[in-house]
Amino acid sequence: MNEQLICQVVEQAVKEAGRAVMTLDTAKKLIEKVEGKAREMGIAVIIAVADKAARPVAVHCMDDAYIASFDIALNKAYTSAGLKMSTAALSKLSGPGQPLYGIQHTNEGKIVIFGGGEVLEVNGKTVGALGVSGGTLEQDAFLAAYGREVFGQII
Repeated sequence: MNEQLICQVVEQAVKEAGRAVMTLDTAKKLIEKVEGKAREMGIAVIIAVADKAARPVAVHCMDDAYIASFDIALNKAYTSAGLKMSTAALSKLSGPGQPLYGIQHTNEGKIVIFGGGEVLEVNGKTVGALGVSGGTLEQDAFLAAYGREVFGQII
């Protein structure tokens, strides 16, 4: 390989690797999209974005959102990042008689087993997670799924 081609390959690899990290700027852009959709729906929610290690990157509280939704949104993001699945999918696996029954009692009670948490991926790799809380179960799940879908347009 010639030197120029090697430099191009290295630059592309660095660029792709950089996209595989949840940054504050990316989290803020995602939160803005989800907040816009929540406003359209007429609801006030709390939106949390975590990195792939389940650490919070950003949390946004819309005016008049429920105070209790703060921890719930954070924990939905934590759950999705930590288990690499949506909280809605986890809900199906954690009911009585299911293989993950009781999982919500682990991890200091931070595991959420109802919808509103989604994994965020780039090229099939987890880069973070999104947690939404403050609406109905269906609204939270819808907004989180919406966030997962628009995430691809943001990065």
